[in-house]
Amino acid sequence: MTNEIKSSPTREMIQQELAKRDSYPQKDYSNKKERALSLEAITGHPLSSLRKENEKLSELIRRYRETHEEELLAMIRELSVHYAKKGDLLYPLLKVKYGVSGPSDVMWTDDDEIRDEICSAVKMQDRDETGNARLDAALKRAEEMIYKEQNILFPICAVNFTDQEWVEIYRDAKDYDMCFGVEREIWDEAENAKKPVHTADKSEIVMPGGHMSLEQLTALLNTIPMEISFVDADNINRFFNEGPKVFKRPGMALDREVFSCHPPKIEPMVRQIIDDFRNNRRDFVPVWMEKGGKTLLVKYMAVRDREGNYLGTVELVQNMEFAKEHFCR
Repeated sequence: MTNEIKSSPTREMIQQELAKRDSYPQKDYSNKKERALSLEAITGHPLSSLRKENEKLSELIRRYRETHEEELLAMIRELSVHYAKKGDLLYPLLKVKYGVSGPSDVMWTDDDEIRDEICSAVKMQDRDETGNARLDAALKRAEEMIYKEQNILFPICAVNFTDQEWVEIYRDAKDYDMCFGVEREIWDEAENAKKPVHTADKSEIVMPGGHMSLEQLTALLNTIPMEISFVDADNINRFFNEGPKVFKRPGMALDREVFSCHPPKIEPMVRQIIDDFRNNRRDFVPVWMEKGGKTLLVKYMAVRDREGNYLGTVELVQNMEFAKEHFCR
């Protein structure tokens, strides 16, 4: 039994993780707060925008505590947008490229809990003393998160991220809604920076069903009324179609492990689905949900070749409001 424990996959995984951490370059954190403040001072810089959102959120919470105006809670709930930007643009990059897993493992979970608690409390009709206590506790956690972002998360990002990565974060952040009434500002350096050039073969792509140019295939995938994401057999994000999306897909997430793009409480479910696909236990998983007042069908499907070999997973997100409108006439 002892020998089995010593050679268990868990022990091997831990050893691999420790070895992986040692491979990351060591950073100098002695002036991390100063570096964060210098970036926050740049008009339009992502850290400047996130700081202003935090200042506005702090003000909204203070005003609510003073007045208990329910209208303020609707604006406070917009912290879901602020948290989404952190979860999509900051946490995964820190964890995957720089080996800084703490924010992803801890803060991301806290974000989800705070968001869900505030949402649940706000939806309560005629909140009683217990409901108000839950709301107050959630607001206190939101204030604590503001402190953690300003004093821990942002300085860590300032030390690690390159100028080009900040430019890419700035560009990806444009895809998110504004929150707390904080207007978007232009970061001149990012606007003037050249976008990375991705070269591609212009010849036709030949498939069993026909042949198309790369331009035609791209346009076709963008025309399909679904959000399409493809993860390859190595669990790496390889493709997102273009266009507005309910579930944001930052360009920086491409070529990154798919598990790093999900909050900790969701990651086990994603791992299980992909493991089931890989081992032929399932071929698809449909998930119906309500988001932003819309009914959505999210369908995960195993992608296999003609011999049934697993090639990857495709996620399809479809707005089903058209069906409700058709059948409810």
